Amino acid sequence: MDAELSTLLHEVERVARQAGEYLRREREGFSLERVEQKHSHDYVSDVDRGSEQMVVSALRHLLPEAGFVTEEGLATYEGEERYWVIDPLDGTTNFIHGLRTYAVSIALCRGREIELGVVYDAAVNEMFSAYRGGGARLNGRPINVSTLPFSQALLGVELPYNAEAYAPFGLPLLKQLYGRVGGIRMNGSAAIALCHVAAGRFDGWLEKFIGRYDYMAAAIIVEEAGGRVTDFTGSTDYTMGDNIVATNGHFHDELLEVVGKYRDNLQ
Repeated sequence: MDAELSTLLHEVERVARQAGEYLRREREGFSLERVEQKHSHDYVSDVDRGSEQMVVSALRHLLPEAGFVTEEGLATYEGEERYWVIDPLDGTTNFIHGLRTYAVSIALCRGREIELGVVYDAAVNEMFSAYRGGGARLNGRPINVSTLPFSQALLGVELPYNAEAYAPFGLPLLKQLYGRVGGIRMNGSAAIALCHVAAGRFDGWLEKFIGRYDYMAAAIIVEEAGGRVTDFTGSTDYTMGDNIVATNGHFHDELLEVVGKYRDNLQ
């Protein structure tokens, strides 16, 4: 299995890199007229769909028997044992505004287990990847999570587009964390933020109201880098949910305790 996953991982990296090159080309001269609003403050463009079509087509050749869970819905999952989970452009809002934080995210799953994950940060040419039991890598070199405690931690957080549902949880959470940790950042891409945890750039990260395609690939990269990933309740069975806490493992329970104070505020 390790040999198969290792071979697949290299092929998926190739697919992600091709899609990332497409994103970079399309970003040149990109016009806001190409943007549609899916929900309030939640956007999509023809570039998202073009990238997804490219990725799906390439992955069908790799594993014809696998299904698909994709953000833009250009391919389907019909109960296949193995399936790809794809975000063709994670960080769409960043992309349309010209901010250089956006990625292609691809995970391969079997049931509720993630087998491999690839996140390609296209703007800065960083390829994060991992397969189960094989360790995590950035551009081919091993990476590991940090060892900092909660009081020194740089945490990544987000304020999701559905403000009405998230604000009763997110705002008191930020107030509780502010001044208690080393720093707080938002980068606009769940996949890249999680990979920053894997690489020791962030020490922890959390978000609610995200899709599986946002976090699946990066979650296994964090775990293979030595980190810990759970949902807001602390369960490791997080792959069907919409909330994630990822840390270096040294203060995970402490962060969950803070999250738990406000979890019931979520609508």
